[in-house]
Formats: sequence, structure tokens, C-alpha cells
Amino acid sequence: MNIAFIGLGIMGSRMASNLIKSGRRLNVYNRTKSKANGLGSNALVKDTPADAVKDAGVVFTMLSTPQAVKETALGENGFLNAMESGSIWVDSSTVNPSFTKLMAEEAKKRNVRFIDAPVAGSKIPAENAQLVFFAGGDKKDVDEVMHLLEVMGKKVVYTGANGTGASMKMIANTLLGQCMLAFAEAVLFGEALGFDKNFLFENLTSLPVTAPFCAAKTEKIDKEDFSPEFPLQWMQKDLELASETAYECNTALPSLSNTKELYALAKRQGMAEMDISAIYKFLKKSE
Repeated sequence: MNIAFIGLGIMGSRMASNLIKSGRRLNVYNRTKSKANGLGSNALVKDTPADAVKDAGVVFTMLSTPQAVKETALGENGFLNAMESGSIWVDSSTVNPSFTKLMAEEAKKRNVRFIDAPVAGSKIPAENAQLVFFAGGDKKDVDEVMHLLEVMGKKVVYTGANGTGASMKMIANTLLGQCMLAFAEAVLFGEALGFDKNFLFENLTSLPVTAPFCAAKTEKIDKEDFSPEFPLQWMQKDLELASETAYECNTALPSLSNTKELYALAKRQGMAEMDISAIYKFLKKSE
């Protein structure tokens, strides 16, 4: 089975690398070609998205925004019109459910099978093939690509029809963004009360009320090394999409609204390309 991978950022490059390590050859495309460096000779770099998907039975995309997905799929030299009839498009991008359903319809018009399979996990889990996939689509199609998803992740959760994978990712990232903010606030509050930061890290992360992933962010906060594992700008984007989705289904998410605006302010303060843990830095500057 020929495989194409489109989108080689922090996540996509590591996912593609794991497919290559498992013995697969990939056609790859990224707008910035240099991001394919390091993938080795089994990654054949193509000039356009359309070139990348020729003769591919499965096409993976891992792109930043709904607009990026739309342009890459349907724009000039887009890949969707170049895909073979009956092939499968697996979109692992974090996009909103209503957009995902539109892409599923576009795929169906071209007799392309579509799976929305966004992931829970950031840079290190992607590197170590420890991602969790939320897969929405026809169960038979998901089963057909299961062996590839399992190369890149530790778990595949079948969520139901197209759009449900994207929905689960919206829910998960809503929780993630708010947990990161709450942990940063708690640390700053503790410091203001006179506690040493490392004392707080040790004791807060051992409490059952603290999300487990926060422990992995303590070193970044301590050293103020906010090199991106999950860039803050993409968290802000995800929270914005979650807010749009809540509006579409007439659901009130007041704490989400406050959280997304704080990430937006941090982004405006030059922290867009920093890790999400930089929300601590933003809050500290705002004191």
C-alpha cells in the first residue's frame, strides 16, 4: 500500500518518521520543504499536494488550521482531486466538527473514503508513538488503516461517524487548555504566598486534583524554557474552534470563553510560538 503524508510540522514530521521506521516508504509534502529533512531516503519529497497522493491508497494530513486543510485539499494543486477512487484520506488535523463534515462530503463526491482522526498528545508522545487517535468514520475504513495508526500511537478510540473524532478532540483540548491555565495560576498563587516553586511542583503534582500532564510542564516553567511541544498559538486556535462549535450546538461554556481570551492575549504578547506552558509567563508578567 502506497502512503502519502502531508504536513510535516512538530507532530506530522514525527508521525511520518514512525511510519518510515516501521518499513514504509512515503510520499511527503510540506509547504516548507526543509521540514522533510531528517526523514531519510524512504521519504520522497513532492512538489505539490497533488503530486504526493498519486498512486497512494492512504493519505494522512496533519495541518494547522481548517483553512490550511481546505487550501491543501481543494486549492490549486490540491490533493483531493488527485486521489484515486476508493482511497482513504485520514485527517489528523485539529479542526472543528462542522468543517470536518464538510471535508467528508467533499471526499464522498470524489469517491474518497474519509476518516477524521485527530490525536491527543504533543511533541514527545508523537516522537515515541504514544499518541491517542480519536477516529470518526466508517468502522470498516478505520479497521483498514488501524495497522498504520497503531504504528504512530498507543491507542485508537473509535468514536462513530465522521465528525465525532473532531468532536472528541475539541472536548479534550478544552480540558487541556483550562487545566494548563489552572495549574499556572495555582503555582503563581503559591509563590505569592511564599512557597518555593519546586516545593509547589512536588506537592501539587502529587495531588489527585492535578491533571497528570502538568508534571511534564514543571521543568519548562522552572527553567523558563518554553520551546514548543504544543505551541500556544495552536491551543488558542483550538479553543476558538471549540467556542464556535459550542455556539453551533447552543451550549454555554463560560470558563472556556475566559480561557481562550487569556491565550489570545498571551499570543499578542509575542508568545504564539512558545509552548502552552508559557501561559505561566504571561500571567506572571500581568501581575
